[in-house]
Amino acid sequence: MEERMNKLEWKRNQFGGVVVSPESVVSCEQYFTSALQSAIKQWLSDKCKVVWLEVPDTAFSILPKACEEGFIFHHACKNYAMLTLELEEGAFVPPYATHYIGIGGVVINSSEELLVVSERYRRAGQGPSYKLPGGALQAGEHLAEAAVREVFEETGVKTTFDSISFFRHWHGYRYGMSDIYFVAKLIPTTKKITMQEEEISECFWMPVADFLNNDFVHDFNKAIVNASIQENSMQKITIHGYEPPEKYEFFSVLG
Repeated sequence: MEERMNKLEWKRNQFGGVVVSPESVVSCEQYFTSALQSAIKQWLSDKCKVVWLEVPDTAFSILPKACEEGFIFHHACKNYAMLTLELEEGAFVPPYATHYIGIGGVVINSSEELLVVSERYRRAGQGPSYKLPGGALQAGEHLAEAAVREVFEETGVKTTFDSISFFRHWHGYRYGMSDIYFVAKLIPTTKKITMQEEEISECFWMPVADFLNNDFVHDFNKAIVNASIQENSMQKITIHGYEPPEKYEFFSVLG
């Protein structure tokens, strides 16, 4: 038992790096330190370039010990922390994800009315500001799915996906990350509004012309709607060889 706890398990990747099995990372500082020091000697002897060490939340107590051996944090999630050790000077370590992804929905009914919301939480003294329903994508979620979900969650209106009409790239967003915001054209299949009161203070159908001329609508949101009422939006397509559809999502302007 002690011999097993004193040994880390790992495998080489195609880039000359080492990926340590998180199942072999133990929470005992003494055993972990001994196993790590022994492994580092082996990795250096094998001329490995980079070590990827995933520490599960059950072993977070050993993180300082890993740092003492030269590891640095690459990224962290709720149930694990990923650290790296550069064994070869100048070895390339891919950065972690740098962007947030959000999506809004342009929903226009047969009466040329646009589904709009006003957020409940805004800066002190700021009056109502009308915008599109939308929000952040969930892990593993496609753009089309997220747009339909967000609109329904905030407004209670059911829709189907039509196309992507607009996107914006913005640096310096939350925690210094960048943000990509997509806009989807959605076709309403219901009209009744059931507002999400936790986040939304107003939700109603507004004539498109009124929205585009409203002083309480930001120019950015006007630009979004103007783009969405044009005919050259990006349609969802499939490309042979990229399966399953749950993994890939493609859009193109069709002639």
